Amino acid sequence: MAAASATTASATAASATEGPRIVWNEKQRRFETEDKEAYIEYVLVNDGKVMDILHTYVPRSKRGLGMASHLCVAAFDHAKSQSMSIIPTCSYVSDTFLPRNPSWNPLVSEELKSSM
Repeated sequence: MAAASATTASATAASATEGPRIVWNEKQRRFETEDKEAYIEYVLVNDGKVMDILHTYVPRSKRGLGMASHLCVAAFDHAKSQSMSIIPTCSYVSDTFLPRNPSWNPLVSEELKSSM
């Protein structure tokens, strides 16, 4: 039930900001656009308590539209709803998304905060 509500919450968040619908693909461990062309990949660590975001991909045809940010919001919303923390291994997440969206910093894994 929690997974379904997380997906719904992500879809609702996307529609509320007039962005693309982002879908949680649990099997492939990624959040993706409905056409599966843009996505953010992750792995779960620490017994599923931490989401390590590894890679964000947006094809050239969709760049400049805020797609990567929408993908991040879906992943962060999901992590928050599941009481997970995040490791921002992906350089887009650590170098661009988080500095532009500091309200998400509380989700960053405690181990990383001490080195920030």
